[in-house]
Amino acid sequence: MAGALDGVMVLEVADYITGPYAGQFLADMGAEVVKIEKRPNGDPFRGFGRDTSNVGYDTTFVALNRNKKSLTLNLAAPEGQEIFLKLAREATVIIENHRPGQMKRWGLDYETIQSMNPGIVYCSISGFGQDGPYRDLPGYDTLGVAMGGLLSFLTDMEDPVPSRFTFADPLTGVYAAYGILGALYARATTGRGQRVETSLLQTIACFVGIPATRYLMTGQLPPREAERPNLASAFVAGDGKPLVFHLSSPPKFWEGLTDAIGRPELKEDPRFARRVDRIKNYDALHQICQDVFATAPRQHWIDELRRHDVPAGPLYDMAEVFADPQIQHHGTAVEMDHPQMGRVRVSANAVNLRGTPIRYESAPPVLGEHTEEILARYGYDAPRIKELAEAGIV
Repeated sequence: MAGALDGVMVLEVADYITGPYAGQFLADMGAEVVKIEKRPNGDPFRGFGRDTSNVGYDTTFVALNRNKKSLTLNLAAPEGQEIFLKLAREATVIIENHRPGQMKRWGLDYETIQSMNPGIVYCSISGFGQDGPYRDLPGYDTLGVAMGGLLSFLTDMEDPVPSRFTFADPLTGVYAAYGILGALYARATTGRGQRVETSLLQTIACFVGIPATRYLMTGQLPPREAERPNLASAFVAGDGKPLVFHLSSPPKFWEGLTDAIGRPELKEDPRFARRVDRIKNYDALHQICQDVFATAPRQHWIDELRRHDVPAGPLYDMAEVFADPQIQHHGTAVEMDHPQMGRVRVSANAVNLRGTPIRYESAPPVLGEHTEEILARYGYDAPRIKELAEAGIV
Protein backbone atom coordinates (compact mmCIF):
# COMPACT_ATOMS: atom_id res chain seq x y z
CA MET A 1 0.00 0.00 0.00
CA ALA A 2 1.13 3.55 -0.70
CA GLY A 3 2.55 5.61 2.12
CA ALA A 4 0.94 8.86 3.22
CA LEU A 5 3.89 10.85 1.82
CA ASP A 6 4.51 8.93 -1.41
CA GLY A 7 5.87 11.37 -4.00
CA VAL A 8 7.42 13.69 -1.41
CA MET A 9 11.17 14.16 -1.83
CA VAL A 10 13.11 15.32 1.22
CA LEU A 11 16.70 16.60 1.29
CA GLU A 12 18.05 16.10 4.79
CA VAL A 13 21.07 18.33 5.40
CA ALA A 14 21.23 17.41 9.05
CA ASP A 15 23.38 15.50 11.53
CA TYR A 16 23.04 14.14 15.07
CA ILE A 17 19.41 13.88 16.32
CA THR A 18 16.94 16.69 15.60
CA GLY A 19 16.96 16.78 11.80
CA PRO A 20 17.51 13.04 11.28
CA TYR A 21 14.66 12.23 13.68
CA ALA A 22 12.29 14.51 11.75
CA GLY A 23 13.50 13.04 8.47
CA GLN A 24 12.93 9.50 9.69
CA PHE A 25 9.30 10.27 10.56
CA LEU A 26 8.74 11.49 7.00
CA ALA A 27 10.58 8.49 5.55
CA ASP A 28 8.45 6.12 7.61
CA MET A 29 5.39 7.68 5.95
CA GLY A 30 6.71 7.00 2.47
CA ALA A 31 8.74 10.10 1.60
CA GLU A 32 12.00 9.64 -0.30
CA VAL A 33 14.55 11.07 2.12
CA VAL A 34 18.00 11.77 0.70
CA LYS A 35 20.47 12.28 3.52
CA ILE A 36 23.27 14.65 2.46
CA GLU A 37 26.52 13.69 4.23
CA LYS A 38 30.00 15.12 4.07
CA ARG A 39 33.06 13.06 3.38
CA PRO A 40 34.97 11.27 4.77
CA ASN A 41 32.93 10.27 7.83
CA GLY A 42 29.38 11.52 7.25
CA ASP A 43 26.98 12.09 10.11
CA PRO A 44 29.08 12.19 13.32
CA PHE A 45 26.74 9.66 14.91
CA ARG A 46 27.96 7.06 12.42
CA GLY A 47 31.07 6.72 14.57
CA PHE A 48 29.86 7.79 17.98
CA GLY A 49 31.73 4.93 19.60
CA ARG A 50 28.97 2.87 21.16
CA ASP A 51 29.34 0.09 18.60
CA THR A 52 32.91 -0.27 17.41
CA SER A 53 32.21 -3.52 15.54
CA ASN A 54 30.46 -1.64 12.74
CA VAL A 55 32.49 1.45 11.90
CA GLY A 56 30.19 4.04 10.39
CA TYR A 57 27.09 2.15 11.46
CA ASP A 58 26.80 2.89 15.16
CA THR A 59 23.54 2.04 16.93
CA THR A 60 22.80 5.74 17.56
CA PHE A 61 22.93 6.41 13.82
CA VAL A 62 20.87 3.31 13.08
CA ALA A 63 18.13 4.46 15.46
CA LEU A 64 17.57 7.68 13.52
CA ASN A 65 18.09 6.91 9.84
CA ARG A 66 16.02 4.01 8.51
CA ASN A 67 14.24 4.25 5.15
CA LYS A 68 16.73 6.86 3.88
CA LYS A 69 19.25 7.16 1.05
CA SER A 70 22.77 8.47 1.62
CA LEU A 71 24.43 10.90 -0.79
CA THR A 72 27.90 12.19 0.03
CA LEU A 73 28.32 15.81 -1.01
CA ASN A 74 30.77 18.57 -0.15
CA LEU A 75 28.53 21.60 0.29
CA ALA A 76 31.51 23.87 0.95
CA ALA A 77 32.63 23.43 -2.67
CA PRO A 78 30.94 25.26 -5.58
CA GLU A 79 30.49 21.97 -7.47
CA GLY A 80 28.77 20.45 -4.44
CA GLN A 81 26.49 23.46 -4.13
CA GLU A 82 25.62 23.16 -7.81
CA ILE A 83 24.59 19.54 -7.36
CA PHE A 84 22.53 20.37 -4.30
CA LEU A 85 20.67 23.11 -6.17
CA LYS A 86 19.80 20.64 -8.94
CA LEU A 87 18.22 18.35 -6.38
CA ALA A 88 16.55 21.25 -4.57
CA ARG A 89 14.73 22.35 -7.73
CA GLU A 90 12.75 19.11 -7.61
CA ALA A 91 12.60 18.60 -3.83
CA THR A 92 9.46 18.99 -1.75
CA VAL A 93 11.11 19.44 1.65
CA ILE A 94 14.54 20.50 2.93
CA ILE A 95 15.54 19.84 6.54
CA GLU A 96 18.67 21.50 7.93
CA ASN A 97 19.99 21.83 11.47
CA HIS A 98 23.16 23.88 11.02
CA ARG A 99 23.87 27.03 13.00
CA PRO A 100 21.82 29.95 11.70
CA GLY A 101 23.50 31.55 8.70
CA GLN A 102 25.50 28.53 7.54
CA MET A 103 23.13 27.56 4.72
CA LYS A 104 23.17 31.18 3.51
CA ARG A 105 26.97 31.20 3.44
CA TRP A 106 26.78 28.20 1.14
CA GLY A 107 24.17 29.91 -1.04
CA LEU A 108 21.61 27.24 -0.09
CA ASP A 109 19.30 29.31 2.14
CA TYR A 110 15.52 29.40 1.94
CA GLU A 111 15.37 32.54 -0.17
CA THR A 112 17.70 31.10 -2.80
CA ILE A 113 15.86 27.76 -2.97
CA GLN A 114 12.42 29.38 -2.90
CA SER A 115 13.28 31.61 -5.85
CA MET A 116 13.74 28.51 -8.04
CA ASN A 117 11.23 26.24 -6.28
CA PRO A 118 8.29 28.26 -4.87
CA GLY A 119 6.68 25.13 -3.43
CA ILE A 120 9.62 24.19 -1.21
CA VAL A 121 8.95 23.49 2.47
CA TYR A 122 12.23 24.48 4.13
CA CYS A 123 12.67 23.47 7.76
CA SER A 124 15.45 25.06 9.83
CA ILE A 125 16.25 23.63 13.26
CA SER A 126 18.59 25.35 15.70
CA GLY A 127 19.48 25.63 19.35
CA PHE A 128 17.81 28.95 20.12
CA GLY A 129 16.11 30.18 16.93
CA GLN A 130 17.03 31.81 13.65
CA ASP A 131 17.17 35.28 15.24
CA GLY A 132 17.33 36.88 18.67
CA PRO A 133 20.15 37.48 21.16
CA TYR A 134 21.14 33.79 21.43
CA ARG A 135 21.00 33.11 17.68
CA ASP A 136 24.70 32.35 17.25
CA LEU A 137 25.29 30.38 20.43
CA PRO A 138 25.97 26.64 20.22
CA GLY A 139 22.87 24.72 21.24
CA TYR A 140 22.77 21.25 22.75
CA ASP A 141 20.16 19.12 24.49
CA THR A 142 21.24 19.97 28.03
CA LEU A 143 20.87 23.69 27.35
CA GLY A 144 17.41 23.31 25.85
CA VAL A 145 16.21 21.15 28.75
CA ALA A 146 17.66 23.54 31.34
CA MET A 147 16.77 26.89 29.75
CA GLY A 148 13.31 25.74 28.63
CA GLY A 149 12.35 24.86 32.21
CA LEU A 150 12.00 21.07 31.99
CA LEU A 151 15.06 20.26 34.07
CA SER A 152 13.65 22.22 37.02
CA PHE A 153 10.99 19.49 37.30
CA LEU A 154 13.48 16.63 36.98
CA THR A 155 16.11 17.63 39.52
CA ASP A 156 16.54 19.22 42.93
CA MET A 157 17.21 22.88 42.13
CA GLU A 158 19.34 23.18 45.28
CA ASP A 159 21.50 20.20 44.28
CA PRO A 160 21.00 19.94 40.52
CA VAL A 161 22.16 17.17 38.22
CA PRO A 162 21.61 17.07 34.45
CA SER A 163 19.08 14.71 32.93
CA ARG A 164 20.37 11.23 32.19
CA PHE A 165 18.19 11.11 29.09
CA THR A 166 18.06 13.29 25.97
CA PHE A 167 14.74 15.15 25.77
CA ALA A 168 15.20 18.33 23.74
CA ASP A 169 16.80 16.73 20.69
CA PRO A 170 14.18 14.08 19.86
CA LEU A 171 11.27 16.30 20.91
CA THR A 172 12.52 19.03 18.59
CA GLY A 173 12.60 16.44 15.80
CA VAL A 174 8.96 15.62 16.55
CA TYR A 175 7.95 19.31 16.48
CA ALA A 176 9.89 19.81 13.26
CA ALA A 177 8.05 16.92 11.61
CA TYR A 178 4.76 18.35 12.92
CA GLY A 179 5.55 21.73 11.35
CA ILE A 180 6.60 20.15 8.07
CA LEU A 181 3.37 18.15 7.83
CA GLY A 182 1.34 21.29 8.45
CA ALA A 183 3.27 23.13 5.75
CA LEU A 184 2.77 20.22 3.33
CA TYR A 185 -0.99 20.34 3.89
CA ALA A 186 -0.99 24.09 3.23
CA ARG A 187 1.10 23.47 0.11
CA ALA A 188 -1.42 20.93 -1.13
CA THR A 189 -4.22 23.50 -0.88
CA THR A 190 -2.37 26.66 -1.98
CA GLY A 191 0.54 25.40 -4.07
CA ARG A 192 2.92 27.53 -2.02
CA GLY A 193 5.69 26.30 0.22
CA GLN A 194 7.00 28.10 3.29
CA ARG A 195 9.77 28.19 5.83
CA VAL A 196 9.35 26.14 9.01
CA GLU A 197 11.48 26.96 12.05
CA THR A 198 11.89 25.42 15.48
CA SER A 199 14.60 25.20 18.13
CA LEU A 200 15.57 23.25 21.22
CA LEU A 201 14.61 26.18 23.45
CA GLN A 202 11.19 26.72 21.86
CA THR A 203 10.43 23.01 21.95
CA ILE A 204 11.01 22.59 25.66
CA ALA A 205 9.25 25.85 26.59
CA CYS A 206 6.25 24.51 24.64
CA PHE A 207 6.53 20.99 26.06
CA VAL A 208 6.23 22.31 29.65
CA GLY A 209 3.11 24.21 28.62
CA ILE A 210 0.95 23.26 31.63
CA PRO A 211 3.24 24.60 34.39
CA ALA A 212 4.24 27.45 32.08
CA THR A 213 0.62 28.51 31.70
CA ARG A 214 0.07 28.22 35.44
CA TYR A 215 2.95 30.63 35.98
CA LEU A 216 1.86 32.99 33.20
CA MET A 217 -1.70 33.11 34.54
CA THR A 218 -0.84 33.52 38.23
CA GLY A 219 2.69 34.91 38.30
CA GLN A 220 3.59 32.33 40.91
CA LEU A 221 5.94 29.37 40.87
CA PRO A 222 4.31 26.17 42.19
CA PRO A 223 5.37 25.03 45.67
CA ARG A 224 7.40 21.83 45.71
CA GLU A 225 4.48 19.66 46.81
CA ALA A 226 2.39 20.95 43.90
CA GLU A 227 4.72 19.09 41.56
CA ARG A 228 3.03 15.86 42.67
CA PRO A 229 -0.65 16.53 41.85
CA ASN A 230 -1.16 13.02 40.44
CA LEU A 231 0.57 11.27 43.33
CA ALA A 232 2.77 9.36 40.93
CA SER A 233 5.38 7.41 42.82
CA ALA A 234 7.99 4.68 42.44
CA PHE A 235 8.94 1.89 44.84
CA VAL A 236 11.13 -1.19 45.18
CA ALA A 237 9.38 -4.48 45.84
CA GLY A 238 10.60 -7.33 48.00
CA ASP A 239 12.46 -8.98 45.13
CA GLY A 240 14.40 -5.78 44.42
CA LYS A 241 12.38 -4.92 41.31
CA PRO A 242 10.89 -1.41 40.97
CA LEU A 243 7.26 -0.52 40.28
CA VAL A 244 5.17 2.61 39.92
CA PHE A 245 1.63 3.82 40.42
CA HIS A 246 -0.22 6.94 39.28
CA LEU A 247 -3.29 7.77 41.34
CA SER A 248 -4.52 10.73 39.27
CA SER A 249 -7.65 12.52 40.57
CA PRO A 250 -10.54 9.96 40.73
CA PRO A 251 -11.07 8.90 44.38
CA LYS A 252 -11.55 5.27 43.27
CA PHE A 253 -7.83 4.93 42.59
CA TRP A 254 -6.90 6.07 46.09
CA GLU A 255 -9.51 3.77 47.62
CA GLY A 256 -8.31 0.88 45.45
CA LEU A 257 -4.74 1.46 46.61
CA THR A 258 -5.66 1.23 50.28
CA ASP A 259 -7.47 -2.06 49.67
CA ALA A 260 -4.71 -3.49 47.45
CA ILE A 261 -2.03 -2.95 50.09
CA GLY A 262 -4.28 -4.19 52.91
CA ARG A 263 -4.51 -0.81 54.63
CA PRO A 264 -8.19 0.24 54.26
CA GLU A 265 -7.97 2.32 57.44
CA LEU A 266 -5.87 4.86 55.56
CA LYS A 267 -9.09 6.15 53.95
CA GLU A 268 -10.02 7.65 57.31
CA ASP A 269 -6.55 8.82 58.29
CA PRO A 270 -6.73 12.65 58.48
CA ARG A 271 -3.33 12.89 56.79
CA PHE A 272 -4.79 11.33 53.65
CA ALA A 273 -8.54 11.93 53.81
CA ARG A 274 -8.62 14.43 50.96
CA ARG A 275 -6.55 14.56 47.81
CA VAL A 276 -4.95 17.85 48.93
CA ASP A 277 -3.96 16.14 52.17
CA ARG A 278 -2.37 13.25 50.30
CA ILE A 279 -0.34 15.69 48.24
CA LYS A 280 0.74 17.59 51.35
CA ASN A 281 1.73 14.37 53.11
CA TYR A 282 3.19 12.69 50.05
CA ASP A 283 6.40 11.60 51.80
CA ALA A 284 4.55 9.89 54.63
CA LEU A 285 2.27 8.05 52.19
CA HIS A 286 5.24 7.00 50.11
CA GLN A 287 6.98 5.50 53.14
CA ILE A 288 3.88 3.54 54.15
CA CYS A 289 3.54 2.10 50.66
CA GLN A 290 7.26 1.33 50.41
CA ASP A 291 7.16 -0.62 53.67
CA VAL A 292 4.25 -2.69 52.36
CA PHE A 293 5.69 -3.26 48.87
CA ALA A 294 8.95 -4.49 50.40
CA THR A 295 7.13 -7.52 51.85
CA ALA A 296 6.42 -9.32 48.53
CA PRO A 297 7.71 -9.62 44.95
CA ARG A 298 6.88 -6.98 42.34
CA GLN A 299 4.51 -9.12 40.31
CA HIS A 300 2.42 -9.84 43.41
CA TRP A 301 1.84 -6.14 43.94
CA ILE A 302 1.25 -5.41 40.26
CA ASP A 303 -1.45 -8.10 40.25
CA GLU A 304 -3.04 -6.75 43.43
CA LEU A 305 -3.02 -3.15 42.28
CA ARG A 306 -4.48 -4.03 38.88
CA ARG A 307 -7.12 -6.25 40.51
CA HIS A 308 -8.28 -3.11 42.32
CA ASP A 309 -8.07 -1.05 39.09
CA VAL A 310 -5.18 1.09 40.34
CA PRO A 311 -3.04 2.49 37.48
CA ALA A 312 0.19 0.64 38.20
CA GLY A 313 2.98 -1.13 36.40
CA PRO A 314 6.57 -2.31 36.54
CA LEU A 315 9.46 0.10 36.06
CA TYR A 316 11.33 -1.65 33.25
CA ASP A 317 14.86 -1.59 31.95
CA MET A 318 15.29 -1.96 28.17
CA ALA A 319 15.52 -5.75 28.25
CA GLU A 320 12.25 -5.97 30.18
CA VAL A 321 10.53 -3.50 27.85
CA PHE A 322 11.00 -5.71 24.81
CA ALA A 323 10.08 -8.88 26.72
CA ASP A 324 6.72 -7.40 27.74
CA PRO A 325 3.71 -9.07 26.04
CA GLN A 326 2.00 -5.77 25.20
CA ILE A 327 5.13 -4.41 23.53
CA GLN A 328 5.45 -7.67 21.61
CA HIS A 329 1.78 -7.48 20.61
CA HIS A 330 2.43 -4.06 19.04
CA GLY A 331 5.49 -5.32 17.19
CA THR A 332 7.61 -2.56 18.68
CA ALA A 333 10.88 -4.33 17.85
CA VAL A 334 11.30 -4.11 14.07
CA GLU A 335 13.80 -6.09 12.02
CA MET A 336 15.25 -5.08 8.66
CA ASP A 337 18.09 -6.44 6.55
CA HIS A 338 20.93 -4.50 5.02
CA PRO A 339 22.91 -6.13 2.19
CA GLN A 340 26.25 -5.22 3.82
CA MET A 341 25.52 -4.78 7.50
CA GLY A 342 23.17 -7.73 8.01
CA ARG A 343 20.18 -7.77 10.33
CA VAL A 344 19.18 -4.48 11.93
CA ARG A 345 16.79 -4.24 14.86
CA VAL A 346 15.18 -0.92 15.83
CA SER A 347 12.30 0.42 17.89
CA ALA A 348 9.20 1.02 15.79
CA ASN A 349 7.38 4.25 14.99
CA ALA A 350 4.73 5.02 17.63
CA VAL A 351 2.01 5.84 15.08
CA ASN A 352 -0.24 3.38 13.25
CA LEU A 353 -1.73 4.63 9.98
CA ARG A 354 -4.21 1.94 8.97
CA GLY A 355 -4.89 3.24 5.47
CA THR A 356 -1.35 4.32 4.57
CA PRO A 357 0.85 2.14 6.78
CA ILE A 358 4.15 3.15 8.28
CA ARG A 359 6.92 1.41 6.34
CA TYR A 360 10.10 -0.33 7.37
CA GLU A 361 11.45 -0.99 3.90
CA SER A 362 15.15 -0.33 4.22
CA ALA A 363 17.75 -0.36 6.95
CA PRO A 364 19.81 2.81 7.48
CA PRO A 365 22.26 3.34 4.60
CA VAL A 366 26.01 3.06 4.75
CA LEU A 367 27.85 6.27 3.92
CA GLY A 368 27.30 7.30 0.30
CA GLU A 369 25.39 4.14 -0.52
CA HIS A 370 23.07 5.88 -3.00
CA THR A 371 25.41 8.53 -4.40
CA GLU A 372 25.68 7.03 -7.88
CA GLU A 373 21.96 6.21 -8.06
CA ILE A 374 20.91 9.76 -7.20
CA LEU A 375 23.47 11.55 -9.36
CA ALA A 376 22.60 9.36 -12.36
CA ARG A 377 19.01 10.51 -12.01
CA TYR A 378 20.21 14.09 -12.53
CA GLY A 379 22.27 13.36 -15.64
CA TYR A 380 25.68 12.49 -14.21
CA ASP A 381 27.28 9.53 -15.97
CA ALA A 382 29.77 7.11 -14.40
CA PRO A 383 32.96 8.89 -15.61
CA ARG A 384 31.72 12.25 -14.29
CA ILE A 385 30.74 10.72 -10.94
CA LYS A 386 34.23 9.23 -10.70
CA GLU A 387 35.77 12.65 -11.40
CA LEU A 388 33.63 14.25 -8.69
CA ALA A 389 34.61 11.53 -6.22
CA GLU A 390 38.31 11.95 -6.98
CA ALA A 391 37.95 15.70 -6.46
CA GLY A 392 36.32 15.15 -3.05
CA ILE A 393 32.97 16.62 -4.14
CA VAL A 394 30.95 13.43 -3.65
